Amino acid sequence: MALLLPLFVVLLLFVVEVAAVGRMQMEVVHAARQGARQAAADPEVALAAGAARRALPGYRDVQVRVRRDHKVGGDASVVVSVKHRVQLAFIRGPTLTIRSKSTMRVEQ
Repeated sequence: MALLLPLFVVLLLFVVEVAAVGRMQMEVVHAARQGARQAAADPEVALAAGAARRALPGYRDVQVRVRRDHKVGGDASVVVSVKHRVQLAFIRGPTLTIRSKSTMRVEQ
């Protein structure tokens, strides 16, 4: 029984880390949608990048790329990337890049 407890703790920490990465992925998807929504409605790309960054408060090393056609009906796309270092207890794992892209039609 004493040998199984450390294995159980490591497994539990792994599940918690996977859940944290999943939550982060959902937040990055939301940020990309927010940025694309802003880019579709406004020709100023800095506002779209700001909207995406505001959707991720507390995250460091957020990268946002905005591409927007200048005609109505064209594409406005936003790519948001966040780096996350996997950590299980005291073991530092690899760095993951969590990325999402969202595209919408330009409205004006």
